Amino acid sequence: MDTQTTTPTTHTFKAEVKQLLYILAHSLYKERDIFLRELISNASDALTRMHFEMLTNRDVLDPDAELAIHLETPEAKGDEPKKLVIKDSGIGMTRAEMETNLGTIAQSGAREFLARLGAGQIDPSDMIGQFGVGFYSVFMVADSVRVVSRSYHTEGAAWAWTSDGGENFSIEPADKTDRGTEIHITLKKDAEEFAQAWKLRQVIKKHSDFVRFPIYVGTERANQQTSLWRKNASEVTPDDYKHFYQQLTLDFEEPLATIHFSSDAPVNVRALLFIPAHREKNILAARKEPGLLLYSHNVLIQEYATDLLPKWLSFVDGVVDSEDLPLNVSRETVQNNRVMRQLAETIRKRVLRELKNMSENVPSKTDGEKYEKFWNEYGRAFREAIATDMEAKDQVLPLFRYASSKSDGKLISLDDYIKAMQEGQTEIYYVLGDDLKSVAQSPHLDPFRARDLQVLYWVDPLDALIAPMMNEYQGKKFRNIDDAELELPEEKEEEKQEEEPTTPEYDFNVLLGRFTSVLGERVLDVRASKVLKDSPIRLVSPKDDHDRERQRLSRYFDKEYQVPKKILEVNRNHPLIANLAHTLHDHPDSELAKLTIEQLYDSALVQEGLHPNPAEMLPRIQKLMALAVEKGD
Repeated sequence: MDTQTTTPTTHTFKAEVKQLLYILAHSLYKERDIFLRELISNASDALTRMHFEMLTNRDVLDPDAELAIHLETPEAKGDEPKKLVIKDSGIGMTRAEMETNLGTIAQSGAREFLARLGAGQIDPSDMIGQFGVGFYSVFMVADSVRVVSRSYHTEGAAWAWTSDGGENFSIEPADKTDRGTEIHITLKKDAEEFAQAWKLRQVIKKHSDFVRFPIYVGTERANQQTSLWRKNASEVTPDDYKHFYQQLTLDFEEPLATIHFSSDAPVNVRALLFIPAHREKNILAARKEPGLLLYSHNVLIQEYATDLLPKWLSFVDGVVDSEDLPLNVSRETVQNNRVMRQLAETIRKRVLRELKNMSENVPSKTDGEKYEKFWNEYGRAFREAIATDMEAKDQVLPLFRYASSKSDGKLISLDDYIKAMQEGQTEIYYVLGDDLKSVAQSPHLDPFRARDLQVLYWVDPLDALIAPMMNEYQGKKFRNIDDAELELPEEKEEEKQEEEPTTPEYDFNVLLGRFTSVLGERVLDVRASKVLKDSPIRLVSPKDDHDRERQRLSRYFDKEYQVPKKILEVNRNHPLIANLAHTLHDHPDSELAKLTIEQLYDSALVQEGLHPNPAEMLPRIQKLMALAVEKGD
């Protein structure tokens, strides 16, 4: 119940809103008809809220009123300015809601809009709705605006908000007996075309044709009678899809994919689904929660149906309509309904089929970049699928993409990897790391480069989580290349280089002993490497170490993370190792040698993505530089 004071009050707009109003009133004249799109969108939101309120509550004002939007153009007398009235039978506003929604709302949105507008980053006619400042666009065409609203509460009172776009607005009691909101617009002289019915219908057709509620201009309905998702895909244009998506989500960036289909078996379904360009929703997006709009016989029964897709596909937005579902079905019935289970299975398969087609049908560079953009945005969702949905693995693995040691930064599929495997190769090799730059320098790659074997780069934190679940694909087992017991084929004769040891046996053994004494229990063993070529050392996992992925995850999430113990392999022929052995030969107690061993070990931890705090190395690095400079002098 609206119990606020009945005394008229005057308020001052916040600074950002005043600046916004001035710009809208005096500067922006490109496509001024967007004001109507924004006001109709607001009215549609109010009707949607009313629709859902009445699903559980019939004790409301005007329970039998049609949920609709009406545009009226009262006849002007003499020299009176022309007017436009926009009415809805939505949820309405109390006095407090009116003050919040129309006086101080979206100050942060207004601030961001103004900043990006000033920087020339946005086209206001396309983007204004995204920043929560859409209502104020009315002042592009209005000399003054009076908003009269009555809440759906049966004992609520009506209130009026008035502003001429200046510094102030006022709120006072009003006479209104029915539920909803009316916006009375006194039009500017150069905007009087918006008092003509033909112009209003033209704007509605362009911007608001797919609003889910009837829009009347006078007594005639002006928006489409047929829902877009109930049309055949061949009858719908790309612009139709674009406008519908924008009205549905207020996302003005085109979706990465549009999925429009209908089927009668095993269940009746008509669906129009979208994959947004970004997984994270804009804070001012129209649909902030996951879930699809669920219709039965073209009547909305759930605004956020979360049972139609698994959580890892919750980024998909759109509409599902089925005549096999009863009208006014309760949420509990929907969740346990056999038809819903069939719908969910049908929609899931169709979405995955569309993604598979998108990933495979890349005849042009643009199409390839489109799927790469999709994977970079949503790849983590499919890793979550492996971790949380036992049935998803076989369905989603063909969609996975990775950079590799031979892909030149491009993403390749597991199928591409298998096609390029060498004769006799039975495993899919991968290396874990923090990012592409560091993993490309991994010492584990030395023997694979020598044998021209391709290695996948797994650099997402969730790759470590799902690695134990990634047993095999197409009969090929996955293998982490940090495995100490990894067996590789011999190098090709033409590439094999027999190297004479550059470090004498005795000196090298002394060096291994010094590694052991300096590092102590931090390593399981220190031994000569049989495979390293270009790297001085590497850390490898002992046989049957099933805990290594958890160790990596612990570094991300566990404040009490302990560095895991690994086997340290040393490359006898690396110049750094040879010089280090020579230094120990001449100076057995060399501090430089000790610091170098410590630094080699810490650097290896960084390359493995296992160092708890790389910044701790800085004092040692500075000391090493000081000793190097001193030696140079």
